[in-house]
Amino acid sequence: MKEVQAITDPYEIFFPNLGWKFHINPTAFTVFGVEIKWYGVIIALGLLLATIYCFPRMKRFGVDADKAVDAVIGGVFGGLIGARIYYVACRWEYYKGDIMAIINTRNGGLAIYGGIIGAVTVGLVICKIKKIKILPMLDIAVIGFLIGQGVGRWGNFVNQEAFGANTDSLFAMTGGTIQNVIAQNASEMSAVSISEKYAVHPCFLYESVWCILGFFVLSFMSKRRKYDGQIFLMYLMWYGLERFIVEGLRTDSLMTGNIRVSQALSIIVFVCSVIVQIIMHSRVKRDPENYVLYASTPEWHRLMERARREKNGISDEDLSEMESNK
Repeated sequence: MKEVQAITDPYEIFFPNLGWKFHINPTAFTVFGVEIKWYGVIIALGLLLATIYCFPRMKRFGVDADKAVDAVIGGVFGGLIGARIYYVACRWEYYKGDIMAIINTRNGGLAIYGGIIGAVTVGLVICKIKKIKILPMLDIAVIGFLIGQGVGRWGNFVNQEAFGANTDSLFAMTGGTIQNVIAQNASEMSAVSISEKYAVHPCFLYESVWCILGFFVLSFMSKRRKYDGQIFLMYLMWYGLERFIVEGLRTDSLMTGNIRVSQALSIIVFVCSVIVQIIMHSRVKRDPENYVLYASTPEWHRLMERARREKNGISDEDLSEMESNK
């Protein structure tokens, strides 16, 4: 494995085998003296792109986009809060006693699994209140998750975090902040044979590419789904497999004893998803009439017709009068 040059500039990022160098300040701009970080900007961009993609396609899943707005907004806030709670809980020894550090997320510190749990929990509560069908909503939402995750991981690139063990692969990277973090945690890093003298795995890149690829795969499969909830299960399988593999490469895993929390959760999610999909495939094949997509049911079409009439200012009384005058 080739040694890499020492980098004194914390904002410099270098891909030695590709000859690529970047100089990226984590602060995007300043507003009234407040620094706005690229990390937050990139996450916001991911959420925006997910929203732009999902809302026009909700009708195809049997979801009323007007009703879904509240669930999406609630899911976003639930996701951000859940992501922070998960991260802080797994590093409580570091955060306990410092309220300001707990609520400061501008430099990172959001855990994807916590975000998914928070977004789904809050979103589903609102779906229940708004009488939105849960499984169709999950199917379209997880496609949006993949967009958000695929884009959001580039916030880790800017912060030079979520990197992996030493490697000499084509996309191996290093940087001023990466080298400083490894040097400052030398005892921990040397215990797992990681040195700042060598490049590391760009785990953010692996996950970003996998999520974007998953977006295309699940978007394609969404037009061929056999039952509501199928795309959600496929998402759990797709992401669970990737995270299990990539988490094993990372140097900053959230740990419980000697167990990587996210890696253990990933394999559980993957296995459970595969089992449920096998069961559902068997049931749908045996009795397809009981698993009609909600978007194909008479109930959904009646609701859409009623919504169309209300939008055009036609009441049920007006419709009855129109029918009687025919």
